[in-house]
Amino acid sequence: MSDRSRSSDAGSRTEPQYQLSDEHWLLIRSLFPHEPPGPQGGRPRVEPRACLEGILWILRSGARWKDLPRHFPSYPTCWRRLVEWTADGVWQRAWAKLVRMLDDLGQVDWQEAVADGSFASAKKGVSWSARPSAARAPSSCCSPTDKTCHWPSISTVPALQRSISLSLSSTKL
Repeated sequence: MSDRSRSSDAGSRTEPQYQLSDEHWLLIRSLFPHEPPGPQGGRPRVEPRACLEGILWILRSGARWKDLPRHFPSYPTCWRRLVEWTADGVWQRAWAKLVRMLDDLGQVDWQEAVADGSFASAKKGVSWSARPSAARAPSSCCSPTDKTCHWPSISTVPALQRSISLSLSSTKL
């Protein structure tokens, strides 16, 4: 078994660029809590901006957490902060603050919207070459919304009426 731990020569040979400008960081810095070590001591927490930069690098690159370059804090630290900040609503507040700033500058066009389907679940078994539903031929069997039945052997009497008539005909008076 080979030792494939994170060695010093693994990963990118160049230092990654910051994802967030200093101006944007100053706007949202107060939303990302940073507590200094307590009076009893203990290991100090990594600065929030370093973790934020690591998280943004992962989100932008699409890389695996364990491929986070050494320039950033460890990937478990960044992942834990992502989970912590998500649960605390920090991302939502930071996004709202940045969008508000862009809107104040007139850089948001509220008339245009984009839907990203990359996170929409696909239906299993759907063929990519299938025709759109409007171009499909009518189904050869009955539809729950269709008032007509294409099978001549099936009665058009609603199920409740059929069951009542069947129960009346089977009772002997």
